[in-house]
Amino acid sequence: MDIDATAGGVPDASLSFIGTATTLLRLGGFTVLTDPNFLHLGEWSYFGQGLFSRRRTEPAMQPADLPPLTAVVLSHLHGDHFDRVARRELDRDVPIVTTAQASRSLRMSGFRNTGALSTWATETFTDGAATLTVTAVPARHTAGPLNLLLPQVIGTVLEYRAAAGASPLRVYVSGDTVMHGDLARIRERFPSLDVAVIHLGGTRILNVLLSMDHKQGVDLIELLRPAVTVPVHYDDYGRFTSPVSNFLVEVRDRLPDTRVRLPRRGDVISLRASVAAG
Repeated sequence: MDIDATAGGVPDASLSFIGTATTLLRLGGFTVLTDPNFLHLGEWSYFGQGLFSRRRTEPAMQPADLPPLTAVVLSHLHGDHFDRVARRELDRDVPIVTTAQASRSLRMSGFRNTGALSTWATETFTDGAATLTVTAVPARHTAGPLNLLLPQVIGTVLEYRAAAGASPLRVYVSGDTVMHGDLARIRERFPSLDVAVIHLGGTRILNVLLSMDHKQGVDLIELLRPAVTVPVHYDDYGRFTSPVSNFLVEVRDRLPDTRVRLPRRGDVISLRASVAAG
């Protein structure tokens, strides 16, 4: 196992870790914000379904610090993924790629450019000859009947091409999912993933997992076999019960050749350099 917690430079492809599941992806001329959570240390978040939790970390950025955004990619509408700060301060015209359920709610809050993606649907952004295609892929917040009470969730695969015919850089963002059979279809559709950003934390309700714990996180990378794995969403709230240290031990024991980049909040990971080194 290769664990690298150092920050790279800012080439044409990088990931800035803001906190929770919030990252800033720079892919050529495209800038994508994922699952915006800007609450401060000590503030309370409403997760939904009667669950509250106090934030234990400070995010590395606030909305005023962000560059102009190509899009926001939102896996689902829970308070630790789209909080009251995001609702208040994000540009109402920024494109938001999310579920149909979240899209309806955000439109009611005044966001004018929300795109609802069903599984395997795509949305493509262009910048001259470069393209960024966002594909919704399977995700499920939990297993069994409880899933019917929770928000719809999507994972996403972002494919960046610098020009027509160029080899893509593929970044998978898991969303809050647990392991289930449909995830194997991601491997079938995208047999080569450069980077996997996986949501961990082991959030539980009534002892039922709502996000992957350390064991399921390793199950997922064993299934998808990305070149590089970036764990997020693991220590920001008291509801997260599976520390990232457990995940790193599980990777070491089960998949010792896996390359893991573990960023600190505020770190910038060079995705091109990470993939090349892997």
